Amino acid sequence: MLDNLTQRLSKVVKTLRGQVRLAENNIQEAMREVRMALLEADVALPVVKEFISRVKEKAVGQEVVGSLTPGQALVGVVHDELCALMGGIHQGLNLATQPPAVVLMAGLQGAGKTTTVGKLALLLREEQKKKVLTVSADVYRPAAIEQLRTVAKQAGVDFFPSQAGQKPVDIALAALDFARKHHHEVLLVDTAGRLAVDAVMMDEIRALHTALDPIETLFVVDAMLGQDAVNTARAFNEALPLTGVVLTKLDGDARGGAALSVRHITGKPLKFAGVGEKLSGLEPFHPDRMASRILGMGDILGLVEDARRRVDEEKAAELAHKLKSGKGFDLNDFKAQIGQMRNMGGISSLLDKLPAQFAQAAGKLQGGAEEKAIARVEGIINSMTPLERTRPELLKASRKRRVAAGAGVSVQEVNRLLNQFEQTQKVMKQFSKGGIGKMMRAMKGMMSGVPGLRQG
Repeated sequence: MLDNLTQRLSKVVKTLRGQVRLAENNIQEAMREVRMALLEADVALPVVKEFISRVKEKAVGQEVVGSLTPGQALVGVVHDELCALMGGIHQGLNLATQPPAVVLMAGLQGAGKTTTVGKLALLLREEQKKKVLTVSADVYRPAAIEQLRTVAKQAGVDFFPSQAGQKPVDIALAALDFARKHHHEVLLVDTAGRLAVDAVMMDEIRALHTALDPIETLFVVDAMLGQDAVNTARAFNEALPLTGVVLTKLDGDARGGAALSVRHITGKPLKFAGVGEKLSGLEPFHPDRMASRILGMGDILGLVEDARRRVDEEKAAELAHKLKSGKGFDLNDFKAQIGQMRNMGGISSLLDKLPAQFAQAAGKLQGGAEEKAIARVEGIINSMTPLERTRPELLKASRKRRVAAGAGVSVQEVNRLLNQFEQTQKVMKQFSKGGIGKMMRAMKGMMSGVPGLRQG
């Protein structure tokens, strides 16, 4: 998401050189680049105009101090204004009410409401230890009720059954009564969507809102809608007292302008961003971190939080102990690390949060090749004997041919995997010695050997 915007804005740093003060005449070209980048990212025109005006107002007259270049000074202003445009600070869910706290989900059909209910339920259960009940008030699409039943089971939360033919308000009130009697702390209500905004849908969701009096009313919008996302957000905001926005499919091929426009149009905070199909793919939306990612600075804090949330601490401790004891890093450990990477959203998710120079050095995955690439790596390692996994140096020509045949790949792919393993082994050696600086430098080439990756 927003790759083109990131690339264009990175040029801004290079356009200003040798100036001691930012002035209108020397930032004109840079601001033209910023304007074009935002428009190409499908940011709404009124938002672009106001943003450019605010950046100019803050930048003109600003002195370039210390070791900063003029371009870096301007990027600092752009970062602050991007952050302000998206809401400034992260605002989480407000559940401070007499249980059960009701969260009403609104949005068009296909925006990802039902999946988002499952993702939010999992997040509340795992991270806030809440007892959650889910219910579907979508009586027009029976598949939606069954879909929510399935995702609720996957998330490990309770599901209140409903049927086509029932009235949405009756379903919601029955679920609320059930939640009270069974001491649920949160009730997540999935609602019906349409292909476009219409009066019937708006009347229905207003009636649900009146009956439930939810503490949170979240508007779920598909980031890939572009300009349409803004128009839809405006319509829902006029019909309902929204408390926040959830942007879905931020990992898709969207231009990403919705992330910058919706907050400005609705005045409501962006609370979560949905990435990927897995139920673990819901992230709290931090405007400052998103601004850093857009400007190619990465989101290291987000990466650390992902690791803390999704990495198996017991296995990580075992690996750390093994490295410190000098036993070394073998292919069994390598396979385990790839599994942990998958749990964190895969390689592309990690690269998205790395600063641009690391992401480019590591390379980008082509299309949907990531899962296939990881599966091939695991297949190759599974085709080795236990001894070969602990002592990869035994893998000479004849053994490599046997492994390749067993995994259904070429010998060249086995060689690429072993080369990548050697690079990772070097990184782990630096890590065991506490050489973080050396480890970060080694990371630049760490993933280049995975089959399916190409250099950026």
